[in-house]
Amino acid sequence: MKWLPNSALLISMLWCPLTVGAVSLPEVTVDYSADSTMEMEGGMTMKSRIYHTVDKDRVEMGGSDGMATITRKDKKVVWQLMGNMYMERPMDASNISGMDTFDVVEQAEVGQETVNGVKTTKSKVVAVKKDGSGKFGGFFWTTKEGITVKMDMLSKEGERKMRMTSELTNLKIEKQNPALFEIPAGYTKNDMGAMMGMGGMPNMEEMKKNARQRQSGGKPLRDSQAGESVGEQIPDVNKMMKGIFGK
Repeated sequence: MKWLPNSALLISMLWCPLTVGAVSLPEVTVDYSADSTMEMEGGMTMKSRIYHTVDKDRVEMGGSDGMATITRKDKKVVWQLMGNMYMERPMDASNISGMDTFDVVEQAEVGQETVNGVKTTKSKVVAVKKDGSGKFGGFFWTTKEGITVKMDMLSKEGERKMRMTSELTNLKIEKQNPALFEIPAGYTKNDMGAMMGMGGMPNMEEMKKNARQRQSGGKPLRDSQAGESVGEQIPDVNKMMKGIFGK
């Protein structure tokens, strides 16, 4: 399946509650946690666990052996955690939502509905790219606290279309542990450019190289030794992907 360029926008709108404000939906006023399921055309289903406070977000994919993304609005930074490593990048409009390239042309309340046992207000939103090359539109189901419990969105660029839906389950409105939004002790910072390979996937060779250097103090290690070191830090990819996609 070939994704549209703005499919990343739809995904980020799911993973980062901060983007909801970009289309003038109610601002989230409470802390909460929930399980999230996103479905895209082609049969792809992505599962995650999300945690939210007023200025912080955490998204976990793949369970305890997977990845976590922490967005710190207060520090203007995004941390990507995997294994015992983390990468850091500045937070700005482009890497959070991409909404700066769109104009909202329609937004209206549709009515009241209950989604997964939660009372919500259903709203319709339509936005177009400033350069006219594409648009997206659909519906948001939002609680009185501003939590988007469900989305059903369609993006279009030229003749190509992509639909994405998402829902929250096990929603709990409660104070979150501040430690969820911090880098755990013992995590090693790695350069994002070096650590990420083609398509944004982890560069395993670079990870092995870093493991060699840390374990040997600069002396070369056998590949088997490096592999053991990396294995202690990097989650099993197959297990991680199973946790993310539910397959």
